[in-house]
Amino acid sequence: MAADNFLLVASMCFSHDNLGSKCTPRNFTVDPWSIFAPKTSYVITSIYSLHLDLLKMSYPGYPQGTPTVVPAHPFDPRHDAEVLRKAMKGFGTDEKAIIECLTRRSNVQRLEIIVQFKTLYGKDLIHDLKSELSGHFEDVIVAMMTPLPQYYAKELHRAISGLGTDEEILIEVLCTMSNNEIRTIRQAYLESYGRSLESDLKGDSSGTFRRLMVSLCCAGRDESMVTDPQQAMFDAQQLLRAGELRLGTDESTFNMILCQRNYAQLRLIFDQYLHLTGHDIEKAIKNEFSGNSEECMLGIVRAVKSKPAFFAKCIHNYVKGLGTRDKNLIRVIVTRSEIDMQEIKREFHTMYGHSLKDTLRDECSGDYKRCLYALIGEP
Repeated sequence: MAADNFLLVASMCFSHDNLGSKCTPRNFTVDPWSIFAPKTSYVITSIYSLHLDLLKMSYPGYPQGTPTVVPAHPFDPRHDAEVLRKAMKGFGTDEKAIIECLTRRSNVQRLEIIVQFKTLYGKDLIHDLKSELSGHFEDVIVAMMTPLPQYYAKELHRAISGLGTDEEILIEVLCTMSNNEIRTIRQAYLESYGRSLESDLKGDSSGTFRRLMVSLCCAGRDESMVTDPQQAMFDAQQLLRAGELRLGTDESTFNMILCQRNYAQLRLIFDQYLHLTGHDIEKAIKNEFSGNSEECMLGIVRAVKSKPAFFAKCIHNYVKGLGTRDKNLIRVIVTRSEIDMQEIKREFHTMYGHSLKDTLRDECSGDYKRCLYALIGEP
């Protein structure tokens, strides 16, 4: 699709020499605009900003995360394309070479390899990988090769389409994204599916949960990181009056405060709520709400407190019980490997008493397991 190619090229217009460094435009030997015809420059700017947001763990005020996948330096996409071609040529596939190459490159670098592969061989790299690989190993490789905005849009569409709704995906993505990330994902969703994300969310949810989803999708949160202790006390009192001090619950007050206040201000509000009541805001939410609305509000609170702990819990939820929800597991590991996977691993061990590697060993196998190991920085 033209939109898919546009997003891919737009994502490749910038690279990171090392994590946390300034992103600079790449010098293309082949003009990408001569290959694909973009409709607007808006998405390019947005995707560039999206990568910057991700490197900052999405919000100012967070400590710098420690990735397990960093951009290769030096980086030669032509050589990598040749390595991948050799790994897939002839009888059999060299899965080890594919894993070693792609797990040691950033998302942006992988997208540059795609262009070089097509330039050298006149073939689509993702198509060739899909024809050579299978199962969840194929799923994780394809996820790694997809531009981030397009990948998130695809995952949100998967959550909404079909029978039933996977609310966990919606909560995980929309409760943790910055305004700029959400706007970029909305644009990618519209380009990919011809419909707005907001309209699809409205059509596939209801009640308080739908209003929360729409509020988050609007990307209107204050991101100034300016704090006001007096306002924090007022908001904590408002939450108390909207919930525990009345018969029934004023959901709109919770929605407004949780979806609009900046992260630093929300932490102050949670502290004030604890001071007023003697218990955490999470307890109040559990008492006042249920189902998807409860999980969404808890997701916001937990993401505000600690994103690594939030994602550690997500991983645990995706592997516990009968059967592993592999596509959800893949999404967290692929997207967080360049941001804060080391912190997620530490939180996971603290919260559950065993390592993430041990969990993956029990739940996954073969090349799929080896690829996930590489992404989380484990031998």
